[in-house]
Amino acid sequence: MQSRVVLPGRFAGSSGPAELSRPADPSPRVTPDRAPRSNAERGSLRDSGPIRTCVGCRTRAARSSLLRIVVIGGELLPDVRRRMPGRGAHVHPDPACVDLAERRKAFPRALRAAGPLGLKQVRAHLEQRTRNVCM
Repeated sequence: MQSRVVLPGRFAGSSGPAELSRPADPSPRVTPDRAPRSNAERGSLRDSGPIRTCVGCRTRAARSSLLRIVVIGGELLPDVRRRMPGRGAHVHPDPACVDLAERRKAFPRALRAAGPLGLKQVRAHLEQRTRNVCM
């Protein structure tokens, strides 16, 4: 005689899936020792608006603290007002992050643009910004 193996969720006489019903859980699942799942739960970036990732150092930060970069005609342009058309990449307004993004070739990858992209105007914007802060 052949014996049948009954899998969970199936009846012995049927070949299709059975209706799965779970017993009512009397208490809600509360696990205070679990790790937070999102930045909102961590509270680190809560109330700071949308979160973006810097293409240079790959850290997450509030959109308001990052500089948006767009590509127009093969040249990277700083989008200070965040209103220029097209895909944008975000970077900290720090020359070190821009250098790191250039070294990692992150701008062409993030902007989905082929070929070398000029950084002259972005660097000029960062220099002007640091001069204005120092004065």
